[in-house]
Amino acid sequence: MSRRPESERSDWTDLDLLTRDEATERLREEIAEIEPRLAGAGVDPAERELLESRLRALREAVDELAGS
Repeated sequence: MSRRPESERSDWTDLDLLTRDEATERLREEIAEIEPRLAGAGVDPAERELLESRLRALREAVDELAGS
């Protein structure tokens, strides 16, 4: 019996999928890492814009997970 190529395997067989609680916790951890960087001095405008965008996306993902 031959195994399927990696590209054809189902993600469900990996058994390393996150629960909603685990995903939410990881998102909150990343939010907690980004917030102090934004509050700190010396962040150039381009980096600030990227961090703010990332922070908004992370918060939206947490809200989605909490609302489901």
